Amino acid sequence: MRLIGADGAQLGIMAIKAALDIAEQNQLDLVEVAPEAQPPVCRIMDYGKYRYEQSRKAREYKKKQASQHIKEVRMTPNISEHDYQFKSRNVARFLQAGDKVKVTVRFRGREITHKDLGVELLERMAADLGETAVVERKPKLESNYMSIILAPK
Repeated sequence: MRLIGADGAQLGIMAIKAALDIAEQNQLDLVEVAPEAQPPVCRIMDYGKYRYEQSRKAREYKKKQASQHIKEVRMTPNISEHDYQFKSRNVARFLQAGDKVKVTVRFRGREITHKDLGVELLERMAADLGETAVVERKPKLESNYMSIILAPK
């Protein structure tokens, strides 16, 4: 195996027994850092410190990843024009923030017989936000709700 010292210097290729003896003399641990390499790479270091560094790097990586939430905007099929514009601006704001948006039309009572109004409304929303959004899921009816999912471009 290839051995790297505690100070980062290459100590060369040696047997496991010799590497363990060197680690024991320095009161440190022998840690395999690259098992898939030919020959495998081991390092003399404090194992507790190594685990701490790995967990810290994992936390930093997790923080840097952008999380994407699904926001929901609800409306009815007979929504007024002003309310529609208000909801449309909210959807655009959510998309600008990098979130996915689920636009839902709720049918009450006999409104369910006019499913075409819900489809029209959802397709209009997708068309209005065409330059900032991509339709991830087409309009779909689920009991008395019809929804569409929009994702930012």
